[in-house]
Amino acid sequence: MTDRRFHPLQARAAIQDLAGSLIREVANSGMGRADVLPFWFGESDTATAAFIREEAARSLTQGETFYSQNLGRPYLREHIATYLSELHARPIGDERIAVTSSGVTALMIASELLLSPQDRVVAVTPLWPNICEIPKILGARVDRVPLCVSNGRWTLDLDRLLDVLTPDTRAVIVNSPNNPTGWTIDEQSVEAILSHCRKHGIWIICDDVYERLVYDENRRSAPSFLRHGEAGDRIISVNSFSKAWSMTGWRAGWMVVPDELTADLAKIIEYNFSCVFEPVQRAAAIALQRGEPEIARLRSRLSHTRTLLSQALQSLPGVQVPEAGGAMYVFFRLAGFDDSLDLAKKLVSEVGLGLAPGSAFGPEGDGWLRWCHAVSDDRKLLDGVDRLTRFLARA
Repeated sequence: MTDRRFHPLQARAAIQDLAGSLIREVANSGMGRADVLPFWFGESDTATAAFIREEAARSLTQGETFYSQNLGRPYLREHIATYLSELHARPIGDERIAVTSSGVTALMIASELLLSPQDRVVAVTPLWPNICEIPKILGARVDRVPLCVSNGRWTLDLDRLLDVLTPDTRAVIVNSPNNPTGWTIDEQSVEAILSHCRKHGIWIICDDVYERLVYDENRRSAPSFLRHGEAGDRIISVNSFSKAWSMTGWRAGWMVVPDELTADLAKIIEYNFSCVFEPVQRAAAIALQRGEPEIARLRSRLSHTRTLLSQALQSLPGVQVPEAGGAMYVFFRLAGFDDSLDLAKKLVSEVGLGLAPGSAFGPEGDGWLRWCHAVSDDRKLLDGVDRLTRFLARA
């Protein structure tokens, strides 16, 4: 009999095969250095609004530190349902809502609800790496349909996507506005994808985390599958308080599912994180009630900083900066630099500029860099551009 003590200690193969976060790899090389300007993570440099923090503190002071319902406190689910129904002009009942411990947890839960080993998932890419790696944890395979640059803008080849969405596809993942490119889907594409998926019984997993962060002043949010959805549609929407309400560290999100899935969803939540800390739920509720001015200020700021950064980058030789409709990033390319991980590490070590490598978002992102422009001080962005200029002068 073989002595199993001498077998290698290792995780199962699917876990070993997961890609590590290249964003974290670059950030880890520069975290803690006072001379580095960090633009690698996707978050505002402004703290959560005081009234949101104060509501959490009040909850703590009153001793709300106990377990809550798996799907979230009824008051928060009702606030989310009211908010979404008004935002998308479509009734969305609180029986379809679940509160989750972050948007990325909601993506994991959605995958656990739907995916089995060998299932086929299609994703519109480049894409935040967590979204593409999560299905692989469950043994599913992910096929990628890349965005392209057309007429100076990030665009989706809709016909190509629909061709790839064959009847053997279990789910398609659409993140709009997109991280990292900022590409934002249009209403016609939403309708076409939804109609096609209805025909073939394909689930649509929508990462709507950036839906409020659009640059079009005439829109309150990006085009949404929830606005076009009907009873019986296979749509799961994942969202978060992290971006629009500047609550990244709070780890608060939500999901919208068909009500037929709610009971099973509660079971999966129980076996993952059980429930969300109530002071966080109180903070999330007040954010929905009073947070619209905060979102408006952030949107205005992002529109300004994107224009500032894009124009500054475009003044440099060999820089390509496609237009985008939303999110908080400029995804740009430097001519002559094909290895974005190596480039990002050199920018940190040589000039103290912290950007995310495009290869973190998939092979179609190699040669590109992501710059988060959600900053409160224009000088910080311009200092970053000056550092990039010095690096290019040495190269």
